[in-house]
Amino acid sequence: MQGIRRVFIANRGEIAVRIIKACREMGLGTVLGVSTADRDSLPARLAERSVCLGPHQPAASYLRVGTLITAARCTGCDALHPGYGFLAEQPELARACRDNGLRFIGPKPGHIAAMGDKLLARRTARELGIPLIPGSDIVQEIAEAQAAAESAGFPVLLKAAGGGGGKGMKIVRGRAQLTTMFNEAKAEARAAFNDDRLYLEKVIENARHIEVQILADSQGNALHLFERDCSVQRRYQKVIEEAPSPVVSPELRAGICEAALSIARHIGYESAGTVEFVLDQDEQKFYFLEMNTRIQVEHPVTEAVTGVDLVQQQIRIAAGEPLAIRQEDIALSGHALECRVTAELATDGFRPSPGRISQWAAPQGEGTRVDTHCFQGYLVPPFYDSLLAKVITWGPDRAQALGRMTRALDNFQVRGIDTTVAFLGSVLGHADFAGGRINTRWLENIMLS
Repeated sequence: MQGIRRVFIANRGEIAVRIIKACREMGLGTVLGVSTADRDSLPARLAERSVCLGPHQPAASYLRVGTLITAARCTGCDALHPGYGFLAEQPELARACRDNGLRFIGPKPGHIAAMGDKLLARRTARELGIPLIPGSDIVQEIAEAQAAAESAGFPVLLKAAGGGGGKGMKIVRGRAQLTTMFNEAKAEARAAFNDDRLYLEKVIENARHIEVQILADSQGNALHLFERDCSVQRRYQKVIEEAPSPVVSPELRAGICEAALSIARHIGYESAGTVEFVLDQDEQKFYFLEMNTRIQVEHPVTEAVTGVDLVQQQIRIAAGEPLAIRQEDIALSGHALECRVTAELATDGFRPSPGRISQWAAPQGEGTRVDTHCFQGYLVPPFYDSLLAKVITWGPDRAQALGRMTRALDNFQVRGIDTTVAFLGSVLGHADFAGGRINTRWLENIMLS
């Protein structure tokens, strides 16, 4: 591949394994950056070489731009893949790669910055005529927030302008809560993103979270790979995803996918990206939410229903290759589900459960895929995200994909630590989920109330 022979992976866990496997299939070498806690991890064993970045604290290892660049250059890497999380959506890393002769396997720094600022992203959508949830621009003071909330109508959602992942997000259901929630959201946003700017949006009570996967190259070609439904959430964190959405009609699909593509084309986007929307199920209207300029945790469900390897596409785009597929080449095939298995005890408030895995037997079978970095004897560290594995099942239709997922979770054997396997099974077994009668608050209001 022109310009890329060896890839530095600036991440850990299952996404590091995923990137290593993609590189192997493409005949590319791999070097993995690890903290001291990850030196004996599965991705460290799978990569051709691993380099210790520093101690277990992310700020002293995975979040050090200079250290990552030095490690990549000193090991003869031509490119760097950031995975998701950590520095994946920080323009500083993309800029440092560019300035040091490394291909960044992701979008340009300016695109990361523009879409990472939620208000700038909203303005882009507004310019293109894409519907926005009623809300505000930056609210600096409580009085401004009060006026904006009264205008939009309670309940409203306070959101951090400079980040995502549920941090700095607070629902305000009435005027009496506003001061407390405003101060909490501001402090949380400052701690998480070093940016305490807030804005607000009206809460859509019966909402679905719908996102569209896109790919775009440096020659101006852009296409979508249909939508994913990520409405099963806890504290704004996705738990179960599926593709396609069981509630999106062909007409709605065409509109939402074209809206996503219009944003990518407008900014001249390059790489894989995801444009997220809120769907008001009562009104059957969609609204722009944000754009994520990285590979998503839930990308495998799109791969399952389209047959497109998104990580390999990222690498090819970064190498300057034009997309080898056209929009008319992509068709939906069947249905796919993904369950995120984490090291948590659901019956005790999702208490983290790090420790040594004494038994690990991941499910197998037709239409079943497991992305993981775990193995029997692995010591799950307490320092990072608790994701252990992603179980992905495919079927000719939703019922068969759901049946395969139920069997997969039943056959997933883990001992030594607590996991959410049983909890996920209970979610799948609920009549509301089977019937597609859920929204973004369903998990917390029904399953966890």
